[in-house]
Parts: sequence; structure tokens; C-alpha cells
Amino acid sequence: MKVYGITGSIACGKSTVTNYLREHGYLVIDADRISREALTIDQGCIEKVDQLFHCVHGGIVDRKALGKKVFHDAKAKKMLENIIHPYVISQLKEAIQENQDLPCLFLDIPLLYESHLEYLCDSIIVVYLDEKQQVKRLMERDHIDEEYALTIMKNQISSDKKKEMADIVLDNTKDPAFLYQQIEQLMKGIENERITDK
Repeated sequence: MKVYGITGSIACGKSTVTNYLREHGYLVIDADRISREALTIDQGCIEKVDQLFHCVHGGIVDRKALGKKVFHDAKAKKMLENIIHPYVISQLKEAIQENQDLPCLFLDIPLLYESHLEYLCDSIIVVYLDEKQQVKRLMERDHIDEEYALTIMKNQISSDKKKEMADIVLDNTKDPAFLYQQIEQLMKGIENERITDK
């Protein structure tokens, strides 16, 4: 079984790619969804958050209060990551283990390089968008100004750098049809590889 990591900087079109893959029958494991589960269903994570940040009421994490505590505090943010990341990694590993009978699966990890999770993947796909278009899309998507968009982007490895680090690049600088064409080629390559391996 081959594990593909999918990543890309914010607002570069990663969701478009993962949705297309799901629609075509591929299993995509969403690291962001697992991160949310860490604070909604995993009692171990919830208890640790309560101990450190005191923002759990009736067993439910007050996400707004937690956000205020970690947003401008790098140390607090790191403490929260130290609670969530081990849970996410364990769930990703479990998903890989449970689906060994599949020819491949995809791990959708927005901060794959930032979190040094390359070791989980056999091959890494980066959805690429140049910085100028990235800023524009982020501003439109989140209804924010340019300064705030650039601040968010600076907290991640740049799209150009991720492109250099990738095994496979999906170029999202043109229209959606161009991106879908590349995903189709990727799926065809995966299918051909599967047939060759038989």
C-alpha cells in the first residue's frame, strides 16, 4: 500500500484536490478533522487542555476562550500543539494500519512539512499557487485585508518552498479544468502503478 501526503499552503486549493479524489473513490484521511476531534471527543486531550488552559465547561472545550489564550502567545500555542499533535499522529498511523489492504490512501495534512510528518508518506503531493494569487484568494475566502493575509501566510512555509520539496506538484495557477486534468493524470499514474505491482 502506498501512502500519499497532500499538502499546500493556505488557500492554494488543497480541498479542491481532496474532494475530487474522494468523489473518485479514494480514501482521504483529514488531519484537520482529527485535530478537531482531539478537542471534542478525546477525553485525554480535553482533560489536558482543561489542566493547562482552564477553558473546559461540562466536558466541552470553549474553543473561543482557548483561541484567545493561544492566538498571540507562542508558548501557549506550542503547549496546545503538544497536546493535539500526538493524538493526530496516532490516528493517522492507525488509519494507515487499518487500510493496508488498499492499494493507496491519501493523508490530507495542511502543515505536513511544518510538523515534520514526511516520514508517514511514501510520496508527497503539493498543491501549488503563486503568492500573489494566494493572497488574493485568502483575502476573498476569509474576508480579510492584505496585511492580515500576509501575516497568516508568514506562519507557514512558503508555497514556492513547498513546491521545491514536493515529489509531485499540482499546479493550481490556472483554471479549475487545468487542475482537474492534473489530478486525472495522477490517478491514472496510480492505477498504472497498481497494475504493474500485481
